[in-house]
Amino acid sequence: MLVYLLIYVFAIVEGEIYYSKVSADAVAGRLIWPLVLTAGALGGATGDQLWFYILRGRIHWLDRFPRLRKYRDAVMTHVHNNETGLVLVSRFLPGLRTAIPIACAYAGVHPVKFSSLNLISAFAWAGVIMLFVKGGSTTLSAFGLNTWWGPFIPALLVIVFFRWLSSRSRA
Repeated sequence: MLVYLLIYVFAIVEGEIYYSKVSADAVAGRLIWPLVLTAGALGGATGDQLWFYILRGRIHWLDRFPRLRKYRDAVMTHVHNNETGLVLVSRFLPGLRTAIPIACAYAGVHPVKFSSLNLISAFAWAGVIMLFVKGGSTTLSAFGLNTWWGPFIPALLVIVFFRWLSSRSRA
């Protein structure tokens, strides 16, 4: 049972690397796959929710900085208009996994909504990784992500997210 606790802890701290390794162990039959999936999903959700709950109601100190304060209303409007989608995709966006819960905390997303959607997203994330591991090396090829530009996709998503988040809303 210690191994499943480790999966939970590493999913909080790190994310995909250790979870992918233990998913491979589960696919090979060395671990019980439903327990691996559950420990990984709960750890991933816990990591996201730690940021959300620690900073909820406490992040408005950013308003003391004029350059950041001018974006506050735009950030809050964008997050509230898209909060369901943002929370559901947050587990799938490396580099934004911390930024999205922080933005949701800043915008005052309802805690029950954030937690429930984040838990759904975490189970989907854990299941998708396990399916990718089960599919083997040809899985990334099937999605066209085995090319030289594949690693740039997460970086591009981070840039696009922050540009979108800081843009002014249209009336």
